Amino acid sequence: MLRLTELKLPLDHEPSALRTAAAARLGVPEEAVLSVEVARRGYDARRKRDIHLVYTLDVTVAAGVAVPGDVTEAPDTTYVPPVFVRAGSVPRPVVIGAGPCGLMAALTLAEMGFRPIVLERGKIVRERTKDTWALWRRSVLTPESNVQFGEGGAGTFSDGKLYSGIQDKRHLGRKVMTEFVAAGAPDEILYVSKPHIGTFRLVTVVEGLRAKIEALGGEYRFGTRVEDLVFGSDRAVRGVVLGDGSVLETPAVVLAIGHSARDTFAMLARRGVHLDPKPFSIGFRIEHPQAVIDVARFGSFAGHPVLGAADYKLVHHASNGRSVYSFCMCPGGRVVAATSEAGCVATNGMSQYSRAEFNANAGIVVGIGLEDYPGDVLAGVEFQRVWERKAFVAGGGDYRAPGQRVGDFLAGRASADFGSVTPSYKPGVRPGDLSDSLPDYAIAAIREALPVFARQIPGFAMDDAVLTGVETRTSAPLRITRGRGFESLNTGGLFPAGEGAGYAGGILSAGVDGIRVAEAVGKMLAG
Repeated sequence: MLRLTELKLPLDHEPSALRTAAAARLGVPEEAVLSVEVARRGYDARRKRDIHLVYTLDVTVAAGVAVPGDVTEAPDTTYVPPVFVRAGSVPRPVVIGAGPCGLMAALTLAEMGFRPIVLERGKIVRERTKDTWALWRRSVLTPESNVQFGEGGAGTFSDGKLYSGIQDKRHLGRKVMTEFVAAGAPDEILYVSKPHIGTFRLVTVVEGLRAKIEALGGEYRFGTRVEDLVFGSDRAVRGVVLGDGSVLETPAVVLAIGHSARDTFAMLARRGVHLDPKPFSIGFRIEHPQAVIDVARFGSFAGHPVLGAADYKLVHHASNGRSVYSFCMCPGGRVVAATSEAGCVATNGMSQYSRAEFNANAGIVVGIGLEDYPGDVLAGVEFQRVWERKAFVAGGGDYRAPGQRVGDFLAGRASADFGSVTPSYKPGVRPGDLSDSLPDYAIAAIREALPVFARQIPGFAMDDAVLTGVETRTSAPLRITRGRGFESLNTGGLFPAGEGAGYAGGILSAGVDGIRVAEAVGKMLAG
Protein backbone atom coordinates (compact mmCIF):
# COMPACT_ATOMS: atom_id res chain seq x y z
CA MET A 1 0.00 0.00 0.00
CA LEU A 2 1.33 3.42 -0.98
CA ARG A 3 0.99 6.64 1.03
CA LEU A 4 0.21 9.89 -0.78
CA THR A 5 0.31 13.19 1.11
CA GLU A 6 -0.80 16.79 0.59
CA LEU A 7 -3.59 16.08 -1.87
CA LYS A 8 -5.80 19.19 -2.05
CA LEU A 9 -9.49 19.03 -2.94
CA PRO A 10 -12.46 21.42 -2.69
CA LEU A 11 -14.73 21.28 0.36
CA ASP A 12 -17.62 19.94 -1.72
CA HIS A 13 -15.79 17.39 -3.84
CA GLU A 14 -17.39 14.13 -4.96
CA PRO A 15 -16.16 10.86 -3.35
CA SER A 16 -14.77 9.76 -6.72
CA ALA A 17 -12.41 12.74 -6.67
CA LEU A 18 -10.15 10.90 -4.23
CA ARG A 19 -9.37 8.17 -6.78
CA THR A 20 -8.92 10.77 -9.49
CA ALA A 21 -6.50 12.77 -7.35
CA ALA A 22 -4.54 9.65 -6.40
CA ALA A 23 -4.20 8.56 -10.02
CA ALA A 24 -3.07 12.04 -11.05
CA ARG A 25 -0.43 12.13 -8.31
CA LEU A 26 0.89 8.71 -9.34
CA GLY A 27 0.65 9.44 -13.06
CA VAL A 28 -1.39 6.28 -13.74
CA PRO A 29 -4.85 5.63 -15.23
CA GLU A 30 -7.70 5.71 -12.70
CA GLU A 31 -8.51 2.05 -13.35
CA ALA A 32 -5.01 1.16 -12.10
CA VAL A 33 -5.90 2.47 -8.62
CA LEU A 34 -7.53 -0.50 -6.94
CA SER A 35 -8.34 0.96 -3.51
CA VAL A 36 -8.21 4.28 -1.70
CA GLU A 37 -8.29 4.72 2.08
CA VAL A 38 -8.28 8.08 3.85
CA ALA A 39 -5.42 8.11 6.35
CA ARG A 40 -5.87 11.76 7.28
CA ARG A 41 -8.16 14.63 6.34
CA GLY A 42 -7.55 18.19 7.40
CA TYR A 43 -8.27 21.62 5.99
CA ASP A 44 -6.26 24.67 5.04
CA ALA A 45 -8.05 27.85 6.13
CA ARG A 46 -5.16 30.28 5.83
CA ARG A 47 -6.91 31.97 2.88
CA LYS A 48 -10.56 32.40 3.80
CA ARG A 49 -11.57 32.76 0.15
CA ASP A 50 -9.97 29.45 -0.74
CA ILE A 51 -10.52 26.97 2.09
CA HIS A 52 -9.85 23.45 0.88
CA LEU A 53 -9.39 19.96 2.24
CA VAL A 54 -5.96 18.36 2.49
CA TYR A 55 -5.75 14.57 2.34
CA THR A 56 -3.28 11.83 3.11
CA LEU A 57 -4.34 8.69 1.24
CA ASP A 58 -3.26 5.06 1.38
CA VAL A 59 -3.74 3.46 -2.05
CA THR A 60 -3.08 0.18 -3.78
CA VAL A 61 -2.38 -0.09 -7.50
CA ALA A 62 -2.54 -2.93 -9.96
CA ALA A 63 0.45 -5.25 -10.15
CA GLY A 64 3.13 -4.17 -12.56
CA VAL A 65 2.04 -0.52 -12.65
CA ALA A 66 5.03 1.81 -12.41
CA VAL A 67 4.81 4.60 -9.81
CA PRO A 68 7.13 7.54 -9.08
CA GLY A 69 10.22 6.70 -7.08
CA ASP A 70 9.51 9.25 -4.37
CA VAL A 71 6.24 7.57 -3.30
CA THR A 72 6.63 5.74 0.01
CA GLU A 73 4.94 2.72 1.54
CA ALA A 74 2.18 3.33 4.08
CA PRO A 75 3.45 2.56 7.61
CA ASP A 76 2.32 -0.58 9.40
CA THR A 77 0.34 0.66 12.41
CA THR A 78 -0.60 -2.78 13.73
CA TYR A 79 -0.06 -3.01 17.48
CA VAL A 80 1.61 -6.13 18.88
CA PRO A 81 2.07 -6.42 22.68
CA PRO A 82 5.67 -7.10 23.70
CA VAL A 83 4.88 -10.11 25.92
CA PHE A 84 2.18 -12.68 26.51
CA VAL A 85 1.65 -14.83 29.60
CA ARG A 86 -0.70 -17.64 30.46
CA ALA A 87 -3.57 -16.30 32.52
CA GLY A 88 -2.97 -16.98 36.20
CA SER A 89 0.73 -17.74 35.81
CA VAL A 90 1.93 -14.45 37.35
CA PRO A 91 0.66 -12.12 40.11
CA ARG A 92 -2.05 -9.70 39.04
CA PRO A 93 -1.05 -6.05 38.57
CA VAL A 94 -3.19 -3.27 40.02
CA VAL A 95 -4.21 -0.18 38.06
CA ILE A 96 -5.28 2.77 40.20
CA GLY A 97 -7.62 5.04 38.24
CA ALA A 98 -10.04 4.40 35.37
CA GLY A 99 -9.37 7.51 33.29
CA PRO A 100 -7.95 7.30 29.74
CA CYS A 101 -4.50 6.35 31.01
CA GLY A 102 -5.72 3.71 33.44
CA LEU A 103 -8.16 2.26 30.90
CA MET A 104 -5.51 1.82 28.20
CA ALA A 105 -3.02 0.45 30.73
CA ALA A 106 -5.59 -2.06 31.96
CA LEU A 107 -6.62 -3.04 28.43
CA THR A 108 -3.01 -3.56 27.34
CA LEU A 109 -2.25 -5.64 30.44
CA ALA A 110 -5.39 -7.69 29.86
CA GLU A 111 -4.42 -8.31 26.24
CA MET A 112 -1.07 -9.64 27.45
CA GLY A 113 -2.80 -12.08 29.81
CA PHE A 114 -2.19 -10.34 33.16
CA ARG A 115 -5.83 -10.00 34.35
CA PRO A 116 -5.39 -6.53 35.95
CA ILE A 117 -7.43 -5.28 38.88
CA VAL A 118 -8.69 -1.72 38.28
CA LEU A 119 -9.33 0.34 41.42
CA GLU A 120 -11.47 3.44 40.94
CA ARG A 121 -12.37 5.71 43.85
CA GLY A 122 -15.40 7.05 42.01
CA LYS A 123 -18.50 5.42 40.58
CA ILE A 124 -19.41 3.61 37.39
CA VAL A 125 -19.71 6.13 34.57
CA ARG A 126 -23.50 6.50 34.36
CA GLU A 127 -23.93 6.83 38.13
CA ARG A 128 -21.07 9.30 38.15
CA THR A 129 -22.86 11.32 35.45
CA LYS A 130 -25.89 11.68 37.75
CA ASP A 131 -23.67 12.98 40.57
CA THR A 132 -21.97 15.43 38.24
CA TRP A 133 -25.29 16.82 37.08
CA ALA A 134 -26.35 17.17 40.71
CA LEU A 135 -23.55 19.71 41.19
CA TRP A 136 -24.41 21.53 37.99
CA ARG A 137 -28.15 21.65 38.59
CA ARG A 138 -28.55 21.67 42.38
CA SER A 139 -25.15 22.73 43.77
CA VAL A 140 -24.72 19.32 45.44
CA LEU A 141 -21.09 18.15 45.36
CA THR A 142 -20.18 14.48 45.81
CA PRO A 143 -16.43 14.57 46.58
CA GLU A 144 -15.76 11.04 45.29
CA SER A 145 -17.96 11.27 42.18
CA ASN A 146 -17.69 14.35 40.00
CA VAL A 147 -15.92 15.77 36.94
CA GLN A 148 -12.55 14.65 38.31
CA PHE A 149 -13.31 11.29 39.92
CA GLY A 150 -15.12 8.29 38.50
CA GLU A 151 -14.97 5.92 35.57
CA GLY A 152 -13.60 7.67 32.49
CA GLY A 153 -11.66 10.30 34.41
CA ALA A 154 -11.77 14.04 33.80
CA GLY A 155 -11.70 13.51 30.03
CA THR A 156 -15.26 12.18 30.09
CA PHE A 157 -16.58 15.68 30.79
CA SER A 158 -14.57 17.52 28.16
CA ASP A 159 -14.62 18.14 24.42
CA GLY A 160 -13.25 14.66 23.93
CA LYS A 161 -10.31 15.90 21.88
CA LEU A 162 -8.13 13.11 20.54
CA TYR A 163 -5.10 14.88 19.16
CA SER A 164 -1.74 15.60 20.68
CA GLY A 165 1.71 16.88 19.85
CA ILE A 166 3.54 13.90 21.36
CA GLN A 167 6.20 11.93 19.48
CA ASP A 168 4.53 8.66 18.49
CA LYS A 169 6.87 6.70 16.24
CA ARG A 170 5.28 3.39 17.27
CA HIS A 171 1.77 4.58 16.33
CA LEU A 172 0.43 3.94 19.82
CA GLY A 173 -2.04 6.77 19.28
CA ARG A 174 -3.51 4.69 16.47
CA LYS A 175 -3.94 1.85 18.94
CA VAL A 176 -5.88 4.19 21.26
CA MET A 177 -8.08 5.42 18.41
CA THR A 178 -8.75 1.92 17.10
CA GLU A 179 -9.84 0.74 20.54
CA PHE A 180 -12.10 3.77 20.94
CA VAL A 181 -13.78 3.05 17.60
CA ALA A 182 -14.26 -0.59 18.53
CA ALA A 183 -15.88 0.62 21.77
CA GLY A 184 -18.35 2.91 19.99
CA ALA A 185 -16.54 6.07 18.85
CA PRO A 186 -17.23 7.31 15.29
CA ASP A 187 -14.92 5.94 12.57
CA GLU A 188 -13.89 9.43 11.53
CA ILE A 189 -11.61 9.83 14.54
CA LEU A 190 -9.19 7.56 12.69
CA TYR A 191 -8.57 10.11 9.94
CA VAL A 192 -9.78 13.65 10.67
CA SER A 193 -6.96 16.01 11.65
CA LYS A 194 -8.59 17.20 14.89
CA PRO A 195 -10.72 14.30 16.08
CA HIS A 196 -13.11 14.60 18.98
CA ILE A 197 -15.87 12.48 20.51
CA GLY A 198 -17.81 14.64 22.94
CA THR A 199 -19.09 13.80 26.40
CA PHE A 200 -22.12 11.60 25.66
CA ARG A 201 -20.24 9.39 23.21
CA LEU A 202 -17.30 9.12 25.59
CA VAL A 203 -19.64 7.52 28.12
CA THR A 204 -20.41 4.76 25.61
CA VAL A 205 -16.71 4.32 24.77
CA VAL A 206 -15.78 4.00 28.45
CA GLU A 207 -18.42 1.30 28.92
CA GLY A 208 -17.19 -0.54 25.83
CA LEU A 209 -13.59 -0.52 27.06
CA ARG A 210 -14.70 -1.86 30.44
CA ALA A 211 -16.56 -4.72 28.77
CA LYS A 212 -13.46 -5.71 26.78
CA ILE A 213 -11.15 -5.52 29.79
CA GLU A 214 -13.51 -7.71 31.83
CA ALA A 215 -13.90 -10.18 28.95
CA LEU A 216 -10.11 -10.56 28.92
CA GLY A 217 -10.00 -11.36 32.63
CA GLY A 218 -9.68 -7.91 34.12
CA GLU A 219 -11.58 -6.88 37.24
CA TYR A 220 -13.07 -3.51 38.29
CA ARG A 221 -13.64 -2.32 41.84
CA PHE A 222 -15.54 0.95 42.03
CA GLY A 223 -15.88 3.11 45.12
CA THR A 224 -12.44 1.85 46.17
CA ARG A 225 -9.96 4.45 47.28
CA VAL A 226 -6.30 3.59 47.88
CA GLU A 227 -5.22 4.94 51.28
CA ASP A 228 -1.63 3.72 51.48
CA LEU A 229 1.12 1.60 49.94
CA VAL A 230 2.65 -1.54 51.41
CA PHE A 231 6.43 -1.83 51.00
CA GLY A 232 8.83 -4.73 51.27
CA SER A 233 12.21 -4.53 52.98
CA ASP A 234 13.72 -3.39 49.69
CA ARG A 235 11.20 -0.51 49.49
CA ALA A 236 9.48 -2.16 46.54
CA VAL A 237 5.67 -2.15 46.46
CA ARG A 238 4.07 -5.27 47.85
CA GLY A 239 0.47 -4.11 47.87
CA VAL A 240 -2.00 -1.30 48.52
CA VAL A 241 -4.17 -0.47 51.53
CA LEU A 242 -7.78 0.19 50.60
CA GLY A 243 -10.31 2.49 52.19
CA ASP A 244 -11.88 -0.34 54.22
CA GLY A 245 -8.51 -1.20 55.75
CA SER A 246 -7.94 -4.36 53.70
CA VAL A 247 -4.68 -4.99 51.85
CA LEU A 248 -4.56 -5.99 48.20
CA GLU A 249 -1.26 -7.69 47.51
CA THR A 250 0.52 -7.02 44.21
CA PRO A 251 4.09 -6.50 43.00
CA ALA A 252 3.10 -3.93 40.37
CA VAL A 253 0.97 -0.80 40.69
CA VAL A 254 0.10 1.50 37.79
CA LEU A 255 -0.56 4.90 39.36
CA ALA A 256 -2.97 6.60 36.92
CA ILE A 257 -4.69 8.83 39.46
CA GLY A 258 -5.34 12.01 37.43
CA HIS A 259 -4.27 15.57 38.13
CA SER A 260 -6.74 16.22 40.95
CA ALA A 261 -6.02 13.33 43.35
CA ARG A 262 -4.64 15.74 45.93
CA ASP A 263 -5.10 13.43 48.91
CA THR A 264 -3.16 10.71 47.08
CA PHE A 265 -0.38 13.18 46.30
CA ALA A 266 -0.18 13.91 50.03
CA MET A 267 -0.03 10.19 50.87
CA LEU A 268 2.79 9.65 48.37
CA ALA A 269 4.74 12.57 49.83
CA ARG A 270 4.22 11.24 53.35
CA ARG A 271 5.45 7.79 52.30
CA GLY A 272 8.60 9.22 50.71
CA VAL A 273 7.82 8.47 47.05
CA HIS A 274 9.99 10.73 44.89
CA LEU A 275 7.97 13.78 43.79
CA ASP A 276 9.08 16.97 42.05
CA PRO A 277 7.17 20.25 41.80
CA LYS A 278 6.50 21.40 38.25
CA PRO A 279 5.01 24.41 36.44
CA PHE A 280 1.32 24.59 35.56
CA SER A 281 -1.13 27.32 34.53
CA ILE A 282 -4.18 29.10 35.93
CA GLY A 283 -6.65 31.56 34.47
CA PHE A 284 -10.26 32.04 33.42
CA ARG A 285 -12.70 30.55 30.94
CA ILE A 286 -13.71 32.90 28.14
CA GLU A 287 -16.96 32.58 26.14
CA HIS A 288 -17.96 34.05 22.78
CA PRO A 289 -20.81 33.33 20.40
CA GLN A 290 -19.61 30.39 18.32
CA ALA A 291 -20.67 32.31 15.19
CA VAL A 292 -18.07 35.00 15.96
CA ILE A 293 -15.29 32.39 15.99
CA ASP A 294 -16.65 30.66 12.86
CA VAL A 295 -16.67 33.88 10.82
CA ALA A 296 -13.25 34.93 12.09
CA ARG A 297 -11.72 31.60 11.10
CA PHE A 298 -13.71 30.61 8.01
CA GLY A 299 -15.14 33.83 6.56
CA SER A 300 -17.91 33.09 4.04
CA PHE A 301 -17.40 29.35 4.59
CA ALA A 302 -18.59 29.65 8.22
CA GLY A 303 -21.18 27.00 8.98
CA HIS A 304 -20.00 24.61 6.27
CA PRO A 305 -20.84 21.09 7.50
CA VAL A 306 -17.46 19.65 6.57
CA LEU A 307 -15.63 22.32 8.58
CA GLY A 308 -17.94 22.20 11.59
CA ALA A 309 -17.52 24.60 14.50
CA ALA A 310 -14.25 26.53 14.36
CA ASP A 311 -11.58 26.36 17.02
CA TYR A 312 -8.50 28.44 17.79
CA LYS A 313 -5.13 28.26 19.46
CA LEU A 314 -3.61 31.48 20.78
CA VAL A 315 -0.50 32.51 22.68
CA HIS A 316 0.96 35.83 23.83
CA HIS A 317 4.18 36.58 25.67
CA ALA A 318 3.27 39.48 27.94
CA SER A 319 5.57 42.38 28.80
CA ASN A 320 5.79 41.20 32.43
CA GLY A 321 7.40 37.96 31.28
CA ARG A 322 4.31 35.79 31.57
CA SER A 323 2.99 33.54 28.82
CA VAL A 324 -0.76 33.68 28.19
CA TYR A 325 -2.38 31.03 26.01
CA SER A 326 -5.67 29.39 25.16
CA PHE A 327 -6.22 26.01 26.75
CA CYS A 328 -8.70 23.21 26.07
CA MET A 329 -10.73 25.19 23.52
CA CYS A 330 -14.28 23.78 23.25
CA PRO A 331 -16.22 24.81 20.13
CA GLY A 332 -19.99 24.90 20.52
CA GLY A 333 -19.80 23.81 24.14
CA ARG A 334 -20.21 25.02 27.69
CA VAL A 335 -18.23 25.89 30.80
CA VAL A 336 -18.68 23.34 33.57
CA ALA A 337 -18.14 23.10 37.31
CA ALA A 338 -15.07 20.91 37.79
CA THR A 339 -14.27 21.06 41.48
CA SER A 340 -13.69 17.93 43.53
CA GLU A 341 -13.35 19.65 46.91
CA ALA A 342 -15.94 21.31 49.10
CA GLY A 343 -15.70 25.08 49.33
CA CYS A 344 -13.85 25.42 46.03
CA VAL A 345 -14.81 26.51 42.52
CA ALA A 346 -12.86 25.23 39.52
CA THR A 347 -13.98 25.46 35.91
CA ASN A 348 -13.42 23.42 32.78
CA GLY A 349 -14.94 23.23 29.31
CA MET A 350 -16.84 20.49 27.51
CA SER A 351 -18.65 19.90 24.22
CA GLN A 352 -20.90 17.25 22.80
CA TYR A 353 -19.99 15.50 19.56
CA SER A 354 -22.23 17.86 17.57
CA ARG A 355 -20.59 21.00 19.04
CA ALA A 356 -23.94 22.64 18.41
CA GLU A 357 -24.37 24.88 21.46
CA PHE A 358 -24.30 28.66 21.07
CA ASN A 359 -21.05 29.54 22.83
CA ALA A 360 -17.42 28.76 22.18
CA ASN A 361 -15.25 28.60 25.29
CA ALA A 362 -11.60 28.17 26.16
CA GLY A 363 -9.30 28.61 29.09
CA ILE A 364 -7.20 31.77 28.91
CA VAL A 365 -4.41 30.80 31.26
CA VAL A 366 -1.09 32.13 32.52
CA GLY A 367 2.02 30.09 33.21
CA ILE A 368 2.92 29.56 36.88
CA GLY A 369 6.52 28.72 37.73
CA LEU A 370 8.11 27.12 40.77
CA GLU A 371 9.19 30.55 42.01
CA ASP A 372 5.51 31.52 42.33
CA TYR A 373 4.77 28.93 45.01
CA PRO A 374 7.86 28.31 47.15
CA GLY A 375 7.61 25.59 49.74
CA ASP A 376 7.45 21.82 49.80
CA VAL A 377 6.42 19.60 46.91
CA LEU A 378 2.72 20.05 47.76
CA ALA A 379 2.90 23.87 47.66
CA GLY A 380 1.49 23.93 44.12
CA VAL A 381 -1.62 22.08 45.30
CA GLU A 382 -2.18 24.67 48.01
CA PHE A 383 -1.58 27.47 45.50
CA GLN A 384 -4.41 26.09 43.35
CA ARG A 385 -6.68 25.76 46.39
CA VAL A 386 -6.15 29.38 47.42
CA TRP A 387 -7.64 30.66 44.16
CA GLU A 388 -10.39 28.05 44.05
CA ARG A 389 -11.51 29.07 47.55
CA LYS A 390 -11.47 32.74 46.60
CA ALA A 391 -13.63 31.92 43.56
CA PHE A 392 -16.08 30.01 45.78
CA VAL A 393 -16.50 33.06 48.03
CA ALA A 394 -16.69 35.51 45.12
CA GLY A 395 -19.36 33.35 43.47
CA GLY A 396 -21.58 33.52 46.54
CA GLY A 397 -20.54 30.41 48.45
CA ASP A 398 -22.93 28.04 46.67
CA TYR A 399 -20.73 26.76 43.80
CA ARG A 400 -21.72 29.55 41.48
CA ALA A 401 -18.66 31.01 39.79
CA PRO A 402 -17.56 34.66 39.65
CA GLY A 403 -17.74 36.23 36.20
CA GLN A 404 -17.20 39.49 34.34
CA ARG A 405 -17.76 40.98 30.91
CA VAL A 406 -14.53 41.30 28.94
CA GLY A 407 -15.20 45.01 28.36
CA ASP A 408 -15.50 45.62 32.09
CA PHE A 409 -12.47 43.45 32.83
CA LEU A 410 -10.30 45.46 30.43
CA ALA A 411 -11.64 48.73 31.84
CA GLY A 412 -11.05 47.67 35.44
CA ARG A 413 -14.65 47.99 36.58
CA ALA A 414 -17.03 45.44 38.06
CA SER A 415 -19.83 43.95 35.99
CA ALA A 416 -23.37 44.38 37.26
CA ASP A 417 -24.91 42.00 34.71
CA PHE A 418 -24.21 40.20 31.45
CA GLY A 419 -25.08 41.23 27.92
CA SER A 420 -25.55 39.40 24.64
CA VAL A 421 -23.36 36.45 25.72
CA THR A 422 -25.08 34.34 28.36
CA PRO A 423 -22.64 32.45 30.62
CA SER A 424 -23.10 28.71 30.24
CA TYR A 425 -21.58 27.65 33.58
CA LYS A 426 -23.94 25.86 35.94
CA PRO A 427 -24.96 26.23 38.79
CA GLY A 428 -24.66 29.88 37.64
CA VAL A 429 -22.36 32.87 37.34
CA ARG A 430 -22.36 35.85 39.67
CA PRO A 431 -21.26 39.08 37.92
CA GLY A 432 -18.59 41.13 39.62
CA ASP A 433 -14.90 42.00 39.50
CA LEU A 434 -12.37 39.26 38.71
CA SER A 435 -9.32 41.38 39.45
CA ASP A 436 -8.85 39.70 42.85
CA SER A 437 -9.48 36.18 41.52
CA LEU A 438 -5.93 35.59 40.28
CA PRO A 439 -2.48 36.94 41.18
CA ASP A 440 -1.87 40.51 40.02
CA TYR A 441 0.72 39.41 37.46
CA ALA A 442 -1.79 37.00 35.90
CA ILE A 443 -4.51 39.67 35.70
CA ALA A 444 -2.07 42.11 34.06
CA ALA A 445 -0.92 39.51 31.54
CA ILE A 446 -4.47 38.52 30.55
CA ARG A 447 -5.51 42.19 30.19
CA GLU A 448 -2.59 42.68 27.83
CA ALA A 449 -3.26 39.50 25.89
CA LEU A 450 -6.96 39.86 25.08
CA PRO A 451 -6.59 42.86 22.69
CA VAL A 452 -3.66 41.08 21.04
CA PHE A 453 -5.78 37.98 20.50
CA ALA A 454 -8.48 40.22 19.00
CA ARG A 455 -6.09 41.16 16.21
CA GLN A 456 -5.96 37.47 15.26
CA ILE A 457 -9.65 36.75 15.88
CA PRO A 458 -11.81 39.84 15.35
CA GLY A 459 -14.32 40.10 18.17
CA PHE A 460 -12.23 38.19 20.69
CA ALA A 461 -12.13 41.19 23.05
CA MET A 462 -15.78 42.13 22.41
CA ASP A 463 -17.38 43.89 25.38
CA ASP A 464 -20.02 41.24 26.00
CA ALA A 465 -17.70 38.22 25.90
CA VAL A 466 -17.69 36.56 29.32
CA LEU A 467 -14.85 35.58 31.63
CA THR A 468 -15.63 32.95 34.28
CA GLY A 469 -13.28 32.07 37.14
CA VAL A 470 -11.26 30.12 37.85
CA GLU A 471 -9.40 27.61 35.66
CA THR A 472 -6.84 25.89 37.89
CA ARG A 473 -6.81 22.21 36.91
CA THR A 474 -4.83 22.57 33.68
CA SER A 475 -2.33 19.96 34.85
CA ALA A 476 -0.90 18.43 37.98
CA PRO A 477 1.31 20.84 39.97
CA LEU A 478 3.84 18.08 40.58
CA ARG A 479 5.47 15.11 38.87
CA ILE A 480 5.68 11.60 40.30
CA THR A 481 9.08 11.20 38.72
CA ARG A 482 9.98 7.93 37.08
CA GLY A 483 13.09 6.47 35.47
CA ARG A 484 13.72 5.08 32.01
CA GLY A 485 11.96 1.85 32.93
CA PHE A 486 8.80 3.80 33.86
CA GLU A 487 9.14 2.90 37.56
CA SER A 488 9.27 5.47 40.34
CA LEU A 489 12.80 6.70 40.96
CA ASN A 490 12.86 5.30 44.49
CA THR A 491 9.93 2.88 44.74
CA GLY A 492 10.18 -0.40 42.87
CA GLY A 493 6.99 -1.76 41.36
CA LEU A 494 5.30 1.66 41.36
CA PHE A 495 4.63 2.91 37.83
CA PRO A 496 3.42 6.55 37.72
CA ALA A 497 1.43 7.27 34.57
CA GLY A 498 -0.66 9.84 32.77
CA GLU A 499 -1.67 13.38 33.71
CA GLY A 500 -1.57 12.86 37.45
CA ALA A 501 2.03 11.74 37.25
CA GLY A 502 2.96 14.70 35.04
CA TYR A 503 3.54 12.66 31.87
CA ALA A 504 0.52 13.48 29.72
CA GLY A 505 -1.85 16.29 28.83
CA GLY A 506 -5.14 15.19 27.34
CA ILE A 507 -6.99 12.00 26.47
CA LEU A 508 -4.75 10.77 23.65
CA SER A 509 -1.39 11.37 25.31
CA ALA A 510 -2.71 9.85 28.54
CA GLY A 511 -3.88 6.75 26.68
CA VAL A 512 -0.53 6.41 24.92
CA ASP A 513 1.30 6.74 28.23
CA GLY A 514 -0.93 4.07 29.69
CA ILE A 515 0.10 1.64 26.95
CA ARG A 516 3.80 2.38 27.45
CA VAL A 517 3.59 1.89 31.19
CA ALA A 518 1.57 -1.32 30.81
CA GLU A 519 4.26 -2.70 28.51
CA ALA A 520 6.90 -1.93 31.14
CA VAL A 521 4.81 -3.65 33.82
CA GLY A 522 4.30 -6.65 31.56
CA LYS A 523 8.01 -7.00 30.90
CA MET A 524 8.77 -6.81 34.61
CA LEU A 525 6.16 -9.39 35.62
CA ALA A 526 7.10 -11.73 32.78
CA GLY A 527 10.76 -11.54 33.74
